[in-house]
Amino acid sequence: MRCPYCTKIDNKVIDSRLSKDGRMIRRRRECLQCGRRFTTYEKLEEVLPMIVKKDGRREPFSREKIVSGIRKACQKRPISMTRIEEFVDSLELYFQELGKKEIDSSEIGEKVINELREWDEVAYVRFASVYRQFKDIHEFMSELEDIIKSRKEDQSTQ
Repeated sequence: MRCPYCTKIDNKVIDSRLSKDGRMIRRRRECLQCGRRFTTYEKLEEVLPMIVKKDGRREPFSREKIVSGIRKACQKRPISMTRIEEFVDSLELYFQELGKKEIDSSEIGEKVINELREWDEVAYVRFASVYRQFKDIHEFMSELEDIIKSRKEDQSTQ
């Protein structure tokens, strides 16, 4: 590791600690040339698949895009950021463990939409309206009717 002060590479690790979430190691280092101390962070390089979009374009997996989309759908709804982050963590892990080099964006969308349906109907409809690209009010109403029908079925089985 290169010293940020004198740019020499001779240094020693003084202290190593696991980060709070356990995903990184924080290391305090001391430069053997200039004697100054600095902190580095070490984390596992995650190998995530490329995402194949509907139009055939490919782009890197973006956790931030998924979190952003879910946050927009859940805006002003009783869903915590912790819950969203934990879900996206599990989603990321799932796709890492699949071991595929590429996945369709629809796979991600379906997993998100199924989770939102469990969490909150309003967030689900918001996400579905963008994800499924409803062409008109009839498609939107059809989705709402499905929700109402499933809600009635759930109430009748209780």
